[in-house]
Amino acid sequence: MAKSKLLRMDNVGIVVESLEDAITFFTEMGLKLEGRATIEGEWAGRVTGLGDQRVEIAMMVTPDGHSRLELSRFLTPPIVSDQRTVPVNALGYLRAMFTVQNIDNTLERLYKLGAELVGEVVQYQDSYKLCYIRGPEGLLIGLAEELGNI
Repeated sequence: MAKSKLLRMDNVGIVVESLEDAITFFTEMGLKLEGRATIEGEWAGRVTGLGDQRVEIAMMVTPDGHSRLELSRFLTPPIVSDQRTVPVNALGYLRAMFTVQNIDNTLERLYKLGAELVGEVVQYQDSYKLCYIRGPEGLLIGLAEELGNI
């Protein structure tokens, strides 16, 4: 039997209350809506361990086509926990990081959609400008701008 190997990472999933707000926000960041669907039934619950479930999903893709963000809104069963506002040093999911062309311009656009800067925009050596923001529903998102001396 041939040894198995990792081929790629398909997507990162984020559960949201408002699919529309999340799609609008991530579209403004530069991702493209690849598709929407409702996933339901006992088969899906066997994968997640939630039993019978009904979930609306939207798949967002980065401009290079290599990375995807799966946004999910659970209709059933109801949400049981909320991790959106935990601090950066909490155990578990931290953030998704995106490389942008112009971090200042990106922030200006995202502020208009309710994004809030977590700390400061900082420069790491001559390599990157970096920051964390809270996006729709308090989701933690990292932004990085490459500075050309990489």
